[in-house]
Amino acid sequence: MTPFDPFNTDPFFLDVQKNFEEVAHRIGCDKNIIRRLRLPERTFMVTVPFRRDNGQVETVMGFRIQHNDSLGPYKGGMRYNPHVNLGEVAALAMTMTWKCAVVGLPLGGAKGGVCVDPTVLSRAELQRLTRRFNFVGPNTDIPAPDLGTNAQVMAWFMDTYSQHKGHAVPGVVTGKPLEIGGTLGRVEAPGRGVAYCVLKAAEKLGMTLDEKMRVVIQGMGQVGAAAFRKLEKLGCSVIAVSDVHGGVFNPKGLAYDSVNQYLEEHKTLKGYPHGDFISNEDLLTLDCEVLIPAAIERVIHEKNVSKLKCRILAEAANGPVTRDAAHILNDTDIFVIPDILANAGGVIVSYFEWVQDLQSFFWNEKEINQRLWDIMTQSFDQVTNLAQKEKFDMRTAAMALAIRKLEKAMLTRGLYP
Repeated sequence: MTPFDPFNTDPFFLDVQKNFEEVAHRIGCDKNIIRRLRLPERTFMVTVPFRRDNGQVETVMGFRIQHNDSLGPYKGGMRYNPHVNLGEVAALAMTMTWKCAVVGLPLGGAKGGVCVDPTVLSRAELQRLTRRFNFVGPNTDIPAPDLGTNAQVMAWFMDTYSQHKGHAVPGVVTGKPLEIGGTLGRVEAPGRGVAYCVLKAAEKLGMTLDEKMRVVIQGMGQVGAAAFRKLEKLGCSVIAVSDVHGGVFNPKGLAYDSVNQYLEEHKTLKGYPHGDFISNEDLLTLDCEVLIPAAIERVIHEKNVSKLKCRILAEAANGPVTRDAAHILNDTDIFVIPDILANAGGVIVSYFEWVQDLQSFFWNEKEINQRLWDIMTQSFDQVTNLAQKEKFDMRTAAMALAIRKLEKAMLTRGLYP
């Protein structure tokens, strides 16, 4: 019997699902486990009414997908975006399951989204909306910031849950402000983790992180900016960066402080005086040693993958490479650091925040960064060792490692009742 699949029209979800099934069959995963993991465990679709400042009640669609909790509570971001859809959220929830497993976290995969443009809402409207959409619990489902949300939104989630419980429950969400149980190092963790992976990949390939290591970053959001800053400190030359409108290219290198200050003042990279304007599509095909797609999914596809001129591709975004393009990359000498490994820094430090909240005992930033380094580098070594041992490409090796951990846990736990 084939289970009903309400997500099968979304190309991103289909890519994630097919990638899983291909690797699972290749490594001989139990057929019942494959059937259980190819679709989420729970899917919530809700209409969320909230009051606008003018008194009008507006209703938007909301989703929360809980993919698998065999290893621990569901964990995944909440995004507010007018283009959110069920398939996208399901794909990201599945990806979070693999991500937590590959780096050894006792967490499962989830994702949520509300179909709304947060930029047109006032602070009061955003707060009222957030307090109406609430599927959380410190031992069941732990959200974090994502596209269109931030630490303040997480604070409202935490306060709403705490009000119902009658006492503060900081562990209900991560990515909160420090004052109410957030953790040091959380903001830069995803980009820092990407930089750690680039460092390990360079070591493996016999490359040196110096000014000859040219880096191109698509996306100057939280992940891309943090990766820029860390790689610059490591000695690399970041020659191009971009935002949604396009980017800036300077073959002699860009300075993080200068670019970041301009972006904060102008809200766009357009007009940046220390480089040439470049489109996001052209940025991806620049000659460089390291390419970091850190924006949105499916930006590298079968039409542009053959034009890439990098040696290392670090997937800082979720699903930046389509399934067809990934197969083409396997026949090149480009060293791919897959998304479920490359951008796991965020969920790792979210895990640290959750643990600190449960214990009411907090670590300093040096301890957090060291623990992040330990987990990222250990996971990188596990993936590369598996790839070498079983002649897998890096993407297959990362997926195989995650699937085997989940398979063992699920078979050990059994099926209830």
